[in-house]
Amino acid sequence: MRRLFAFILILFPVALSASPYDTEIESLLLKLDSVINRQSKYVNVKEKRISQLRKQRMDVRTLEERYWLNKSFYDEFLVYNADSAGVYVEENMQIARTLRKREWLMEWKIKKSFLLTATGLLKEASDELVGLSGSNLPPQLLAEFYGQKQYLYSHFGQYLGEGDWSSNSYYQTEALYKDSVMSVITSQDPLYLWYKGWYDLGSEEMVLGRIQLEAEVNQSKLDTRRDAMNAYILSLSCKEMGEMDDYLKYLIYSAIADVRICNRDIASLEELGRYIFELGDIDRAYSYINYCQQSSQIYRNRVRVVSLAEIQDAIHKAYQKRNLQQESRLYLFLSLVTLLSIVLLLAIPYIYKQVKRLKHSQQQLDNVNSMLQQHVAELSEAHKELEVANDQLQLLNEQLKESNDKLRESDHVKEEYIGYVFTICSNYISKLDNYRKNINRQIKANRFDEVRTMTETPNLAQNELKEFYQNFDAVFLHIFPNFVNDFNALLRPEERIYPKEGELLNTELRIYALVRLGINDSIKIAEFLHYSPQTVYNNRLKTRNKALIAKEKFAETVRSLGKMEASPQ
Repeated sequence: MRRLFAFILILFPVALSASPYDTEIESLLLKLDSVINRQSKYVNVKEKRISQLRKQRMDVRTLEERYWLNKSFYDEFLVYNADSAGVYVEENMQIARTLRKREWLMEWKIKKSFLLTATGLLKEASDELVGLSGSNLPPQLLAEFYGQKQYLYSHFGQYLGEGDWSSNSYYQTEALYKDSVMSVITSQDPLYLWYKGWYDLGSEEMVLGRIQLEAEVNQSKLDTRRDAMNAYILSLSCKEMGEMDDYLKYLIYSAIADVRICNRDIASLEELGRYIFELGDIDRAYSYINYCQQSSQIYRNRVRVVSLAEIQDAIHKAYQKRNLQQESRLYLFLSLVTLLSIVLLLAIPYIYKQVKRLKHSQQQLDNVNSMLQQHVAELSEAHKELEVANDQLQLLNEQLKESNDKLRESDHVKEEYIGYVFTICSNYISKLDNYRKNINRQIKANRFDEVRTMTETPNLAQNELKEFYQNFDAVFLHIFPNFVNDFNALLRPEERIYPKEGELLNTELRIYALVRLGINDSIKIAEFLHYSPQTVYNNRLKTRNKALIAKEKFAETVRSLGKMEASPQ
């Protein structure tokens, strides 16, 4: 049975079609699709602007004011509605004649020629420019005039088609007018990069021009006609250089801008539709070309309608071919389903028997699993008890280690200080005997005044006490060499305590040295150091107030400071 299914899968593989675009292009196409779906929103925005202009007509008082308002209408309708734009062209031409503004009339004859060209009335567009030339036009109209001539002859060539022998002459004339445009246009002109891009196309200057166009397009919002035009010519530059991914990217940029401004003479989307159709994206190509066809019919662009009809016919044939392939594949799959159904009917008794056997095996497996789970639970419980015992043992080991450390430290301190005490006692016995002999000599010599002087002065006790402090400090720091630094680490930086030059410890450090040795009672500390209990109390209180840590934890922390210095073996 398994071999049968494997054989069927080999005979009828499932083909998965991969996207012809990379991630960036696919993302941009989805964005373009979204913009097209929201096209009615952009139309509403444009209609609102047009409505606001119509309201302004009520306030117009002079022909000149009407002239400039008509120009605003023309700008709105230019690529949106050719008929409406033509109305305002004719009206402004009439105003120019009435006001005898010859330059105005020339400008609007050029604009009228553009509209006629855009709608496919190429002869009428050419006739409109009769009488206009570079010699009789003002300088500010030369770039627009030569640009319209370039646009007109480009459409003549497109109308005749690439296969017609006479189209080459039109394209040659177009090239001449490209030269004328570049000879008069300045870099301040809004369409400078557009015309320069056309002029540089196919030349060595194209690389530099592309850099300028990329900088302009990449920082634009893609919401003006100039953005759409710049992105379109940039895409052609990329195509000329063989960089097809960038060609597709900037062609999409141009199409996004055209849809946003409601451009119904939309060349970018048409070219994009043609290219992705060649890539095999039939559905999206049909959607784009259909959008262009509807826009061209509204705008009445006769040249573009004819051009779009050809690609629509090609897409229609591709749809028919794909439908035939899908029908053939459907019949194949139906045959496959029928064969599988027959195989399934024959296999039902076998499957039923296997299911019963599987059910019995599953029941046995469940029993084994139940027993295994019980053992696992018991083992888990034993493991938990073992963990608890280990934790307790570890705690006891830590406590034992801590106790051993304290005992070892205590033994070391006792060893050091017992030797120190025996030495002190021996020294004091020797000093006391010498003192006795000295007094005895003075008495035998009847020097009672000197004896009185010796016994009345406190210098002896002070000297002995000073020596006692030095011996204590030396022994303590021998055992705990880092005590001063460790102790100061508990205090605020500005309150830290350091002995004076020639001292090992001072009063505050000496008091807390005894605390470190385990003597915490202030009275015992006072007796040991020959201080008053009040002095010890005041010093301890003053030092605790300088601490970085809580006061109640200060003494306990001091008792754990430092490590003792191991005595040499």
